[in-house]
Amino acid sequence: MKKPKVLIVDDEANIRSILSALLTKNGYQVEVADSGESGLDVYAQFMPVVLLLDLKMPGIDGIKVMEILDKQLKADCKVIIMTAHGEVRSAVEAMKKGAFDYLQKPFDNDELLAVISRAVEMVTLKRRVKQLEEQLEETYRSENIVGVSDKMKSTFALMSKFAATDGTVLVCGESGTGKELIVRAIHQASKRKSGPFVVVNCGAIPSNLIESEFFGHEAGSFTDAKNLRKGKFEDADGGTLFLDEIGELTLEAQVKLLRIIEEGTFSRVGGNKSIAVDVRVMAATNQDLSTMVQEKKFREDLYWRLNVLSLSVCPLRERKEDILLLVEHFLERYSTPLGIEQPVVSDEVLDLLMAYDWPGNVRELQNCIYSAITVTSSSTIEPDDLPKRISLDLKQPDVSGVAMDTSLAEIAAQATAKAEQEAINKALSETGGNREKAAEMLGIGRKTLYRKLRQYGIE
Repeated sequence: MKKPKVLIVDDEANIRSILSALLTKNGYQVEVADSGESGLDVYAQFMPVVLLLDLKMPGIDGIKVMEILDKQLKADCKVIIMTAHGEVRSAVEAMKKGAFDYLQKPFDNDELLAVISRAVEMVTLKRRVKQLEEQLEETYRSENIVGVSDKMKSTFALMSKFAATDGTVLVCGESGTGKELIVRAIHQASKRKSGPFVVVNCGAIPSNLIESEFFGHEAGSFTDAKNLRKGKFEDADGGTLFLDEIGELTLEAQVKLLRIIEEGTFSRVGGNKSIAVDVRVMAATNQDLSTMVQEKKFREDLYWRLNVLSLSVCPLRERKEDILLLVEHFLERYSTPLGIEQPVVSDEVLDLLMAYDWPGNVRELQNCIYSAITVTSSSTIEPDDLPKRISLDLKQPDVSGVAMDTSLAEIAAQATAKAEQEAINKALSETGGNREKAAEMLGIGRKTLYRKLRQYGIE
């Protein structure tokens, strides 16, 4: 674990020496400076978590140092002012300008260490939250939804257009195709990205609690309502509410949902106050809502209210040219957290993956690669490292002309050769024959591409 960094800026050598020894003894990494000017220079190199700053110094004083750190260096640290008796008013003024706390000389060591510990904890938490936010944004950027197929390119184009508007979005597709990932990416690219993103699994809410879940309830509104509770629409105010598996909602709940989408206002259960919210609604389903409308299982008015901007996510079996890129993406994604060197995938495995029908779509492929990385005992993933269903449940094409002693892997290779050649030809065409870029587009190494070119006789 890294030691927290503390910078001491004081023109008194004795103070610097005493504080440096105390903090070093208590597990801190310490640097010192004897003036405001040198303190700024040291700060830029050292990047401390906490700055112990003397208020009165020749040249640039503590207040001026704080102003420069805030305006020019955008400092991400906590400043603790050190002040002599009689300078409390100035120290309070420094706190108004953003100082974390102040301490009077001479110091009580325990008090000093306690204040620094609180400051370190706050900065560490703030940095961690910022890191998580950046990771979240990176994870859900549309660039990280993998695909080079024409169908995925069309999906990316729609996502970009939807992000530029504030209309209701309905995303349809089979389970495992990445509907929530797409919705999150649209939110993250929209003007609401700094607002909340609230997820509601409509199929997981008991019918008698749907209204309370959506709109909240007042204290005492029903037996178990001991306290006021905000609903999901209030939680999502200023952001996006994602209604997953919208087809699971009861007809009664659909009526109430339609009203708030149209009017933007609601009342909590047991309350009379009308509450207005600014929420963008996006929904997803793996069901055919148009058929459900015809069967009177889904309200037609709600269907058209949700289906303002619609996007259908293609199943993996219909965009197999994306499999190679997805495999490379998941290999890279999971190797580092597992603490292993990224393995390669054998040709036999690639053939099997290309031939498999993927009923669980991208989620199933993702789990498959994670499992293979975990169980493999070498630097190359082989067929035995794959879940048995990948080979045992392989849907074979017409093999009437194939000899009975032909292996399953050979049959798979024959069945997928055409699709693989088409993917390579398309990549070469789109990159103007640039093999390095084509390999990058396909998610494979240049050596693998060259071998494939020789194998298929592609010039």
